[in-house]
Amino acid sequence: MFALDQRLENDTLLVGDFELCRLLLMNDSRYPWFILVPKREDITEVFQLSDQEQLLMWQEATRLAEVLKDTFKGDKVNIASLGNVVSQLHVHVIVRKKTDAAWPSPVWGQGSAVPYNAEQITSVCEKLRMVLTDSFLFLNRVAK
Repeated sequence: MFALDQRLENDTLLVGDFELCRLLLMNDSRYPWFILVPKREDITEVFQLSDQEQLLMWQEATRLAEVLKDTFKGDKVNIASLGNVVSQLHVHVIVRKKTDAAWPSPVWGQGSAVPYNAEQITSVCEKLRMVLTDSFLFLNRVAK
């Protein structure tokens, strides 16, 4: 049975589900930073997914990146799957702006996270509801 890694659970806010991946919002309001986690048990590497699942994961990631770039008016979108700290397979999709706190460096290790407040979470979710309309299920537990 699929279970989210405890560190991802602690550091993110649940948004919803695509066909394959769970969509999470990193609880750091400095960046529009989202994480996709394939809803498969004990997967740590992309090659552990079937060929069809690999294709679907990248389709979901690229679709998400495209709508996020437009929605959050980004200059660039970073897509990465590292897994050195959290081994559960997950893909970061981060909207970057030339004016953000870490530009042009990676966001990892740049200062301390600034958690979202309730109003900011509502705003992000409302924006997503306008653009994630097909094959996406918003889940009730958006804020902690």
